[in-house]
Amino acid sequence: MAPMPLDDARKKMTARLVDSLYTEAMLLADEARSYFDEVGRSERESLGPMERVAFSCESLKVTTRLMHVIAWLLTRKGIASGEIDEEDGNGQARRLGEAADSDPAAVADLPPGARAIVEGSIDLYGRIARIDREMTEPEPLSPALGLLRRIERAL
Repeated sequence: MAPMPLDDARKKMTARLVDSLYTEAMLLADEARSYFDEVGRSERESLGPMERVAFSCESLKVTTRLMHVIAWLLTRKGIASGEIDEEDGNGQARRLGEAADSDPAAVADLPPGARAIVEGSIDLYGRIARIDREMTEPEPLSPALGLLRRIERAL
């Protein structure tokens, strides 16, 4: 059996990665919906007025992050299946949408369940944002230059 061409292997790996991230996003969205509709509602009522507002704001931020992530992943799936033209799918309008940052102090004051969901959405959004950024940045001229750019972004 002949080895798979490198481009085909990358596409297959990318499709698997997108499928895995999509599953993760959908599970987190279901967990968030369930929590904020059921358990979180009673936990929210036990908070003080300012904490209740922060709780509501953070639940909206989670929803926004997850909507942006899921839309981005669906675009990637559409490109992979040929439903969306690659040039159109990689256009500015199809990039990952902006999501408001969470206030670390407000998140720290949330009940543990809410905090875990907020942190999970921040982590997933951050990973997708990195992938989106890497897809649109020009290829570095050399591996050393690429490493320097990654170090600069991390600082």
